[in-house]
Amino acid sequence: MDIYRIIKRPLHTEKSVSDKEKSNSYHFEVDRKANKIQVKQAVEKLFNVKVRQIRTLSKRSKPKKTRFGPAKIHTWKKAVVTLEEGNTIDLGY
Repeated sequence: MDIYRIIKRPLHTEKSVSDKEKSNSYHFEVDRKANKIQVKQAVEKLFNVKVRQIRTLSKRSKPKKTRFGPAKIHTWKKAVVTLEEGNTIDLGY
């Protein structure tokens, strides 16, 4: 799988910002088919850093009400990437 398709976008939430400050961890939305090894290789090549740990979780779809009727939010995968000491990623926040 192409490394540019594995990492979809960084997540900017209160939890991701606090994790970045406390434990040098970054949150990303990743491709649902990617495993931990592929995510680790993609982050190391894209951002030129050393990864210590990867945690992944799948966010299930859930129903949502819209003015056009019921809809579903798509299933997606999240990766929490912990970097080695001294490594950082500049994501603009």
